[in-house]
Amino acid sequence: MPTPVQRALLTALLAGLCCAGATRDVPEPFWTTPDSRAARQAAIWREDGRTADATLMDRIAARPEAEWLNGPDPGPVVRAWTTAAARAGRLAVLVAYYIPNRDCGQYSLGGAPTAAAYRTWIDAFATALGDRGAYVIVEPDAVAQVVAGCTRVVATDRFALLAYAVDRLKRRPHTHVYLDAGNSGWIPEAWRLVDALKASGVARADGVALNVSNFQTNKASSAYGDQLSKDLAGKHYVIDTSRNGNGPYVGTDAWCNPPGRALGTSPTTRTDNPLLDAYLWIKRPGESDGTCRGGPAAGEWWPSYALELARNAANAGP
Repeated sequence: MPTPVQRALLTALLAGLCCAGATRDVPEPFWTTPDSRAARQAAIWREDGRTADATLMDRIAARPEAEWLNGPDPGPVVRAWTTAAARAGRLAVLVAYYIPNRDCGQYSLGGAPTAAAYRTWIDAFATALGDRGAYVIVEPDAVAQVVAGCTRVVATDRFALLAYAVDRLKRRPHTHVYLDAGNSGWIPEAWRLVDALKASGVARADGVALNVSNFQTNKASSAYGDQLSKDLAGKHYVIDTSRNGNGPYVGTDAWCNPPGRALGTSPTTRTDNPLLDAYLWIKRPGESDGTCRGGPAAGEWWPSYALELARNAANAGP
């Protein structure tokens, strides 16, 4: 059951439906929550007289972001987001992030306690989708970490769970399912992921998700996606562009709260590549990668970092 705080947020989320369709510059078909952390931050700063900073924060708040499901009961939030999106004539973007031994014990460690618990969790996620549809990103890093050598998991067990998730989610009508495939800077040889992706059910997905929570350029990610597509019988892909406006950081721990980064291409299905289904903001700009470079815990809101991303964004409107 959701906590009182969760219930309050869900109530606010559904109450904001009147405004969702009026958000400026929201490309079809994705839904923008009126209750994002960025929207709340902008409101606080306006109240405090920080109008210039609030306007910069609007660059994040006015655009659709994914909602990450990483707790033991995904149903209420999945149901609330997809219902709100459907009433606004749009689709929610959701991330399933509860695989056992998540993040190979690093900053985002956690996940389901057992394989059986994970299958039950995925069943609840899928049931909550109903027939409303969504874009669902399946388990960021889960495949690539195994290929990169994570010893905390048994590869065949991990791949079987991912295949279960893909199959179960894809049964829901109007649901677009993308299995995460890392990024071009992590495992540069795309072919190394192919067998693992196949074992994880990619054939039954709409495609793969690239650059989630990373900073690789659109050009590099598209080249990587095109190569994977050749090896995966023409599968399509989506790219996380939430923070790739200045490309990757050159230095140590380039993946973790790197300085000088910027918002990237706004979410849209309008791309110049027939294999590229959409640019998405999967990682929510302003949420920390972990306790590196003075950041809060992974997933926690970091207003100063969000402000830097917005300030550095080239040609970004309010």
